[in-house]
Amino acid sequence: MTLNTAAIEAQAGLHHQYLLGLELMVATREGPEVVGDWMFRLFRRQHEDKFLSSFRKLGLDGEPDAVACAKYHVLSNGVGGVAVEYMEESDTKAWVRFRYPRWMYDGAVICGVPVEASRGFLRGWYGQNGVSLGNPRLGFVCVSEDMTGQFGLCGYFREYDHELSEDERLCFAPDERPPPFDPAKQPAPPPGEWTPERLAKANRNYAVEYIRNGVRELVNVLGQARALELCHLAARLTGLQHFRRMADAVGGVDGGPVEAVEFLAAMFAGMGDETRMEHSADEDILHQTGLRIARGLEGAERENLISSWIEIWRGAIHSQRAFMTVDCDIAGDALVWRVRRADSSATP
Repeated sequence: MTLNTAAIEAQAGLHHQYLLGLELMVATREGPEVVGDWMFRLFRRQHEDKFLSSFRKLGLDGEPDAVACAKYHVLSNGVGGVAVEYMEESDTKAWVRFRYPRWMYDGAVICGVPVEASRGFLRGWYGQNGVSLGNPRLGFVCVSEDMTGQFGLCGYFREYDHELSEDERLCFAPDERPPPFDPAKQPAPPPGEWTPERLAKANRNYAVEYIRNGVRELVNVLGQARALELCHLAARLTGLQHFRRMADAVGGVDGGPVEAVEFLAAMFAGMGDETRMEHSADEDILHQTGLRIARGLEGAERENLISSWIEIWRGAIHSQRAFMTVDCDIAGDALVWRVRRADSSATP
């Protein structure tokens, strides 16, 4: 594995963990109904941004709608590193089953996320497929959920012989079971050159997109002040907790300001951003340009995301043994990081 691929994978893991941490923080601070509303809005946003364009890119045009939707979830999740199995019963009924460990609830996180979060993303995405495809007869039936101790997220897309009401687009049938899985019938993405680096980038982009949409939709749920309070704290904690793993991936050293900006430069390369370092007796400076994390965003949405993202890296640097101050200035499409040694009694 090249250092660049390792940095890309480290960024994917970091943003994945930030999403999980923020989800737990909203669930524990604001409650099940709020996290469910947030997940609904997040996944509806993801659906509106990605579903139809990705649907065509995956070569699913011309397939029966139920079959195409099931294959879509297998293929799109597979590119993001999420294992999903496909079972087709007919042109009008096709199953998906997510296998463990669940990407969305990594490790013990699954024990702290309420079922309302799962219901939110099912309504936000799965219940909207028929609407997006212009097929009012297409719905999704969920037969198993993660938080209920069944066998993981599983269900089927079904095309009925009548138009569905909004409440009928997502149904629950916990007594049903999927047909046997046949690996020979598992769909494969269109032919292409999927190098390890390209797969790593797809995985990173998959995780990053959840953060880009997650921050702005949480602001819509909680209001800017409260949402940013939680986004900043979850980001800082994620950076603190995740520094060692990132440093190991990119050859980072737990040292002083020089090593801190070198670590940042190595990690930002995993986003495809450009960096330039300056060193002096008083401080070490890193100029970062590109800012993939905020590409295409403007105004308050851009500012909210960048301010939250900065806190990840403050946390990562404050995780180190040496006490350091970390300032970050936003200069147009660039960030300027200034790292200095601090007295052990100073507030980070």
